[in-house]
Amino acid sequence: MRKYFHDIVIAMESIMANKLKSILTALGIIFGVASVISMLAIGNGAQKEILDQIEMVGVNNIMITPIVQEEGDNEEENGQGERRKFSRGLTLLDAEAIRSTIPSVIRISPEIALNSHAVYGGKREAAKIIGVSSDYFQLFNLGFESGSYFNDHQEEHGLAVCVIGANIKSRFFPDVNPVGKYIKFGNVWLQIIGVLERTDVSVTAFENVGINVYNDNIYVPVQTMLLRFQNRAVINNPNPGRMSMAMGGRMGVRIISSIPRQNVTSNYHQLDKMVVQVDDTENLSPTAEIIGRMLLRRHSEVKDFEVTIPELLLKQQQRTTDIFNIVLGSIAGIALIVGGIGIMNIMFASVMERIKEIGTRQAIGATKVDIVVQFLSEAVLISVTGGLIGVVLGIVMSRMISHFADILTIVTLSSVIIAFFVSASVGVIFGYSPAKRASRKDPIESLRHE
Repeated sequence: MRKYFHDIVIAMESIMANKLKSILTALGIIFGVASVISMLAIGNGAQKEILDQIEMVGVNNIMITPIVQEEGDNEEENGQGERRKFSRGLTLLDAEAIRSTIPSVIRISPEIALNSHAVYGGKREAAKIIGVSSDYFQLFNLGFESGSYFNDHQEEHGLAVCVIGANIKSRFFPDVNPVGKYIKFGNVWLQIIGVLERTDVSVTAFENVGINVYNDNIYVPVQTMLLRFQNRAVINNPNPGRMSMAMGGRMGVRIISSIPRQNVTSNYHQLDKMVVQVDDTENLSPTAEIIGRMLLRRHSEVKDFEVTIPELLLKQQQRTTDIFNIVLGSIAGIALIVGGIGIMNIMFASVMERIKEIGTRQAIGATKVDIVVQFLSEAVLISVTGGLIGVVLGIVMSRMISHFADILTIVTLSSVIIAFFVSASVGVIFGYSPAKRASRKDPIESLRHE
């Protein structure tokens, strides 16, 4: 390498003597590398969000959600009107039947949600309360900042206790530990027994897979929700003089009867959702199919529910994202190739402009290898410098995309190395041909060239 140091110095002097041309030549490489880094950063960010979502929806979970008849819809048109009244909708009895019947089910949590206001210390803010079982926190891998989830006694007897999300804590209890204190939701005072750790997954991502935004919620035992807040199985009882509702198994056993009928709503489902966890990923699809058939029989052949597997949906989304990233990376790669072609064109033009210089160097003893090294060094130096500038620009672009477009971007060391290596390779690949052409010039013809 030391032998050709003089040739490299000559190449650097040539670049410095033609700064504007060198900068314009490097622009293709600069923007190509910047595009590669920023596109890979967007792809890495999207993949991380999806992996976070998969982790947050829990492993091997199945979602069962009710299909609610919209107000004004004509049920008679689809043949469901007469049959729908024979379905009780999703109830705790369905959850208990799934738990006791299907061996692959290891956890299940019903959900009932209600929007209202939380009050503490004279402060009143909108909040959402959700009735769940203690399995819920394990289903979604939720950690506790302090306190713990409900015990069997609290669940069975529907005690007025709750677990709050991180945002509820920061709004009402910014400087104190809320465990043991009371917060009012609606007309009921609830004792706080636990505070969830903060989660950092975007709201949109949660909504897409039907998962709650954990930071903003208040959680109570499902029995507490039914007894103290909302029970649509009672509200929509078709028999005014009589109502029988069983809540069995691990969720407690209570019979409520002779409850006066309240105003009927279009949503007759007692539950807003059920989350079922199976023991193995291979059992996800078979268990989902069994649950669908079981619920169809229990609901008098009325398809008023939907069974989905969030993990499979997210993995499908991940595959789509991977394809999208490949397309973006290919487009950015084309920009690098275009930049390389630009370098080759300029180097060919440079060879034609400097034929006399080539002849002079050959006349005073420069070999063909010296000429190749000189012109190849120019191309590589331009592409490497452009690559370094492109790396910096790509990182800046990624930060700007994250800031202004609110898109998660992650610049990894591997993406920087790949982009820089490709830019250097472009200099070698597209610079070699002009360098080889320069070395083949006849010295005498070169000196005579005007």
